[in-house]
Amino acid sequence: MTINGRHIDQRTVRSALALAAAAPSVHNSQPWRWVVGPHTIHLHADLARWLPATDADGRDMIVSCGAALHHARVALAAAGLASSVHRMPNRDEPDHLAAVALHPRPADDTDLTLAAAILRRRTDRRRFTDWEVPSAFIDELSERAAEQGALLRPVTAARSRGRLLEAIQAAAEAQESNVAYLAERAIRTGCHADVEGIPAVNLLRDAVVSGGGTAMQFSDGLVEQPSDGAPDGALLTVLATGSDDPLSQLRAGEALSAVLLHATELGLATCPLSRPLEVGTSRRTVRDEVLEGTAAPQLVLRVGWAPLGSPVRPTPRRPIDDMIKQFAL
Repeated sequence: MTINGRHIDQRTVRSALALAAAAPSVHNSQPWRWVVGPHTIHLHADLARWLPATDADGRDMIVSCGAALHHARVALAAAGLASSVHRMPNRDEPDHLAAVALHPRPADDTDLTLAAAILRRRTDRRRFTDWEVPSAFIDELSERAAEQGALLRPVTAARSRGRLLEAIQAAAEAQESNVAYLAERAIRTGCHADVEGIPAVNLLRDAVVSGGGTAMQFSDGLVEQPSDGAPDGALLTVLATGSDDPLSQLRAGEALSAVLLHATELGLATCPLSRPLEVGTSRRTVRDEVLEGTAAPQLVLRVGWAPLGSPVRPTPRRPIDDMIKQFAL
């Protein structure tokens, strides 16, 4: 690949996309595929990895792809490749989410630091400590979301937090009574997880004790925390957009990535929660009673300080060859 007389090594692009694969996704489904052309890379939603019982309207899938898109932009920048993104480039192909043009540009320290955060980021489902997240940190995370076209709303008022927790619980009850959802989740989690899904070593043994009212319960989870009755110290935030179309959902995923990586740089623990927005009644509760009808919620995010103890292990990723299709040059 040569652009403006400068050669771009295909191995560099491949390595950047392999790093981007560390992006979070619903049940670690990794629902994206890349098509690498002579001057661009193209992001597509991989419909074969869509989880229809969990994610009936495909919101989680597109948000997950948006996170991978931002991760890719970060990884490419660290490799000396700036990117120009054309989102939703083809109305006739709704699964074609982005075309990314590459431009050689020397990486700076900021690029390298942010890319390094990709490898350190984890989804931490444990109960967080009661240390307060500084308001300056919250402002910085909100700025990172705004840069990607989304809003990050801290939920601090007692009534709003209570309604959000109720929405999470109501969604859990609805899903736990859905046989198709339970079957889909069982395939993707615990002892059944392989290079896809969430292995038992990343799941709580007792979500009621350890999850602060926000975590899923899995029968084969292995992560334990003391049952000392301590409350979850996580700050609950809602990632939202002005509209609720696929473009907005893609931008929300990019904002999620930007917030997660900056939180990692700040030393904060994070845990995205899609469950309350996967059930229509709960999503409307979050929109109308938590956000007061001012924005479309796309994801709930727990932010705080991780408990002392063993670090969270990374979840597995499928081989990069399964994610990339190469155009003939």
